[in-house]
Amino acid sequence: MRQVWITRAGKPEVLEVKEAPDPTPGEGQVRIRVRAAGINFADLMARVGMYPDAPKIPCVVGYEVAGEIDAVGAGVSGADALKPGDRVFGMPKFGGYTDTLVLPAAQVFRLPSAMTFEEAAALPVAYLTAHHMMFVVGNLRQGGKILIHSAAGGVGVAAVQLAKTKGAEIFGTASKSKHDFLREIGVAHPIDSAEDIGPQVRAICGERGVDLILDPVGGPSWREGYDLLGSAGHLVAFGLSAASSGKSRSLLTAIGQIVRAPRFNPLKLMDANKTVSGVNMGHLFDRLDLLKPQFEALLAMYERGEIKPHVDRTFPFAEAAAAHHYLHDRKAKGKVLLVP
Repeated sequence: MRQVWITRAGKPEVLEVKEAPDPTPGEGQVRIRVRAAGINFADLMARVGMYPDAPKIPCVVGYEVAGEIDAVGAGVSGADALKPGDRVFGMPKFGGYTDTLVLPAAQVFRLPSAMTFEEAAALPVAYLTAHHMMFVVGNLRQGGKILIHSAAGGVGVAAVQLAKTKGAEIFGTASKSKHDFLREIGVAHPIDSAEDIGPQVRAICGERGVDLILDPVGGPSWREGYDLLGSAGHLVAFGLSAASSGKSRSLLTAIGQIVRAPRFNPLKLMDANKTVSGVNMGHLFDRLDLLKPQFEALLAMYERGEIKPHVDRTFPFAEAAAAHHYLHDRKAKGKVLLVP
């Protein structure tokens, strides 16, 4: 098999393709020949050495793959069991940058017949994250106002599509060069991420504020978002991208953003009728009781035509460094994938 390794902490050039023997599926496992693997911002943070959950470097990262099963282990049987030839999603907790992957059958799901491998690799992390934040944690109501930070990114595009199913009024932040794209996908109010967010949103929604904010930026952005919430408003934090200012690690930048993050007092939250929550999808991978029903709901939405993963670009394994540069440079609109 071929895998993309983080050989040491550093810029994208530390990514290297290596070969190893194919793994053999064990009890209750299946082996997937991977056709496409998703890239997430957590992968970039792991590469620079700033993602505490990642395996110790050198390592292989990646949370989502799509491909075909070519072998099954003992105990994978029955009328509805996965079998060789099935087109599937796989959800590893790291290890997805590979052309061959062994996973427990419980972490593998069949693709809808019309879904491409590229769409499939673009769906699991982004759409599960957005669905969980909006419908489980944030309880977005019909017609509510939602502010989505980084709305042109993988999670952002997923959140926009899901928000449309609720008839929400959507505010989305991105650089001005992406505002036409945001309008095309259904963002009523593109917000310039290069300028102060608060005044731009207030100019549209007034003092009543917004109902739900999805914020992967962190630091001072969380304080600004809290101030934008209306009564019964909800801020969901799901990242700290502000801690990574470049393509290599800067501890000074990271510490500065952590220090500038707000501290929320339960008594003040109570008086203001506001809620602040956090979501880390990587810490929910062992909660299939939570994730499987949501994943099944997303597949039903796909088959009804309510959502459709937007793949910006695919890069071959040999160009993994270019793929990471592309994301660092904020060029992506939607999802970026690796293909063997």
